[in-house]
Amino acid sequence: MVKEHTQIVHESSAKNQYFAAFVVNLLIIGFGVTLGWSGPNLVVLKSNKSPLLTGKVTEDEGSWIASLLCFGCLIGNVFFGYVTSKFGRKTPLTMMTVPIIISWLLILFAQNVIYLYVSRILNGFVGGGLFVIVPAFLSEIAIDRIRGLLGATLAVSCNVGILLEFIFGYYFNFYAPPKFVIALTTVCGVLLYFLPESPSFLIEQNKSSEAEESIRFYQNLKGKDNNYELLQTEMNRLKNTVGVDDMKKSNEHLMKWSDLWSGPGKKAMMIGIFFVLLNQCCGCVAMTYYTTDIFRESGSSLDENICTIIVGVIQLIGAYIATFLVDRAGRKFLYVVSTVGITLGLTTFGIFMMLKTNGYDVEIFNWIPIASFSFVIFIASWAVLSLPFLVIAEIMPEKLKNFGPSFCMIILWSLNFVIVKYMPLLKATLGMHGMMFLFAGYSIVSAVLIVLFMPETKGRSYDEIMKLLE
Repeated sequence: MVKEHTQIVHESSAKNQYFAAFVVNLLIIGFGVTLGWSGPNLVVLKSNKSPLLTGKVTEDEGSWIASLLCFGCLIGNVFFGYVTSKFGRKTPLTMMTVPIIISWLLILFAQNVIYLYVSRILNGFVGGGLFVIVPAFLSEIAIDRIRGLLGATLAVSCNVGILLEFIFGYYFNFYAPPKFVIALTTVCGVLLYFLPESPSFLIEQNKSSEAEESIRFYQNLKGKDNNYELLQTEMNRLKNTVGVDDMKKSNEHLMKWSDLWSGPGKKAMMIGIFFVLLNQCCGCVAMTYYTTDIFRESGSSLDENICTIIVGVIQLIGAYIATFLVDRAGRKFLYVVSTVGITLGLTTFGIFMMLKTNGYDVEIFNWIPIASFSFVIFIASWAVLSLPFLVIAEIMPEKLKNFGPSFCMIILWSLNFVIVKYMPLLKATLGMHGMMFLFAGYSIVSAVLIVLFMPETKGRSYDEIMKLLE
């Protein structure tokens, strides 16, 4: 009877989890607009149609506008990694709405490039925090059967924002994105008020009654006397996971440096670092900052702005497909397909650009740039671009739940800053084709390592994942 009752509850328990995912992903959509913003707007800012009172920006200023976002993300990782360990998930997410609105007001009223520099740093500061807090929050509130789905919504929402920005850049003016994100952030700030804190964090703080209410909300358990047995089972599970009984007796729940070099912690950190390196060194993220410029240089048969929108649509479709496959095909399978696909797509693009650079007539193949680049972004969205944050949140031992993702994100955004800032130099040094071959080489080596060493976490509980990493 209890088993049957539990099954019935679990059939309807995800309703509020989906609502919470929708709310926090409004912030991710806004950050997606930020990520896509430099693509179409740098072209405008570097032209005689620049909206700045000081006129058009230089090539070097344009690279700083693109890359300072990553610098802000680096600061945000460190700051929010600390804040979330002290104040939980809900409060920092609510706090973020203020700098988001300020950053877009700076663009709305920008008079010179300094306004844009400050705006990008502020937006990055928030983005760095989002990619630490949101994956952890969704992982903590989700039941096992939809944990992968909710985690994958991060990439879908980010891609929705990127696509919206590409559309804004083509069909609207420079001032449309700030107005949209400010309105979206305001709505999100209001809706966040109705979400309880993560039950895991509340248990860490020994707030048992609040944790019970949080579990009731996120698992849709109605009535104080109903589902009591299920509620207590969930409370005991979380207490065992967090180690709350040990907390009362000792400081063993606190992270020690030895946790990084032994047991599950060591393997989790190695896997996390590997995935953020792959996320950046495959080149897909950095290339989205310069999508319009890449298509302009490749001589695509379509208008570069239309190409950018097509890529945005395909990237969104790829991330959307990943949400259905992640809990069916598994993380490892998607990563293998994703890395091999990136290799094939970038190699094809690289061969086209090599032939064009060497003076061969490739006019009849001018469809290759848009086709190969779209394929790369599509297949990268299956795993390389969409799953690192989910997998890192899943595999981190409880003692490293705050430090581990923050450290991985510090590496990610540091790399992102360097690659985005110096991609124009890399392209000038190696040529477009050389750059594509370099990224393809890194991707295929990563595919081999994934086949050999990556554990599968699909459908596994926290305890099962920790046993895999021992």
